[in-house]
Amino acid sequence: MNLTASDRLCSRQAHFSRRTLLGAGASGMFLSQLAHALAKADELGVTDPSRPLSVILLWLEGGPSQLETFDPHPGTSIGGDTKAIKTSASGIQIADTLPQLAEQMHLASLVRSVTGKEGDHQRAVYNVKTGFRPDPTLIHPSIGAVLCESDPGDSDIPRHISILPGGAPARGGYLGGAYDAFKIGDPAGPVPDVRRSVQQDRYDKRIDDLYNVVEKEFRRGRIAELEKKRTLHVTATDAALRMMSSEQLSAFDVSEESQTTLAAFGDTPFGRGCLAASRLIEAGARCVEVTLSGWDSHINNHSLQSSACETLDPAIASLLIRLRDRDLLENTLVVCGGEFGRTPTINPTGGRDHWPHGFSTLLAGCGIRRGHVFGETSPTPKLDSKNPTQDVADVTTVADLHATILAALGVPFAEEVYTPIGRPLKRSEGTPIRSLLS
Repeated sequence: MNLTASDRLCSRQAHFSRRTLLGAGASGMFLSQLAHALAKADELGVTDPSRPLSVILLWLEGGPSQLETFDPHPGTSIGGDTKAIKTSASGIQIADTLPQLAEQMHLASLVRSVTGKEGDHQRAVYNVKTGFRPDPTLIHPSIGAVLCESDPGDSDIPRHISILPGGAPARGGYLGGAYDAFKIGDPAGPVPDVRRSVQQDRYDKRIDDLYNVVEKEFRRGRIAELEKKRTLHVTATDAALRMMSSEQLSAFDVSEESQTTLAAFGDTPFGRGCLAASRLIEAGARCVEVTLSGWDSHINNHSLQSSACETLDPAIASLLIRLRDRDLLENTLVVCGGEFGRTPTINPTGGRDHWPHGFSTLLAGCGIRRGHVFGETSPTPKLDSKNPTQDVADVTTVADLHATILAALGVPFAEEVYTPIGRPLKRSEGTPIRSLLS
């Protein structure tokens, strides 16, 4: 039997659904704790195929300090000026810089033990966004690209979107440019280049000429399947034209929301980006990345981190509330974090430097256990440069974090896929945090 590319790639519903794992256990396969967790989530309807799973990544560019956000240690030598406050989740405290999020922590969980091996911004961004360290022989795909490729679907608007993309928007990597994120700026403005600038008849003639004259001449003398295998220019043009005439385009327009809603998210580009993300997910997008910069605090750490938190706090709290109220949280995974954390020590200029040895990430929705903390960092670290992870309990590698995210999204994270040159690679080399998938 001849299999198509989509047949060869296991689909979420057919090969990694929670029911599939449960059924495999009944036939004698070892039913792991992870399979039990996924099967339980299926009983709650999380994997209803009519409601595809999606992800919103709140990317904190520059390296947020775990000590000023999700993992404060007040009253210690490393705690700085930050205090801890109680949250709506029993036994969990976060920094006083995030009071609105504290009221919604019963909807989320924290991983406080993420560790990586990259301390440079560019390399660490690549590591955390893809789950792999940089490799000169290929470019790995980001989470959104992996999700879209593993579970093909259709939408008039792009399925993978980056809002306020910053210096490193999500990419399709070896999966191809078709999986790169569609980039837009502040949702307060219009989506660029989607409104025709001429009368309808002239516009129609231009499109007709594009396909019947320009494209015909472009193909003359060039290799067969040039568009399909290399340029994707016709595919991109078709998608753009469909988007321009789609009612789904209104999902980008946050001005349709009430002033009360806009104010709740914060009168900032990032707040509007989070609001747009929820609208886009509801309209059919599968992954929306929203970037908030301003976290690189080598000097004046407390001031810079507090300022960034003033923007983050209302946006993330309102996003969780909106997703819950619109019955989207069970099928939308919210991930909030950056490329690394900041050092426990405070430098002579009042700053904290790069620290990949025990930083924090927030996860919420999509069956992730609520009101839970996994991992711990020491309030009195030894800071041994030869063994920095000795100060971290339940070490979670970046690959483990990725495996957890992909498992929550129903993606077969350990499955091998093939690069364009036939190189087999796993989607993730990590192990999911099982206690979060219950």
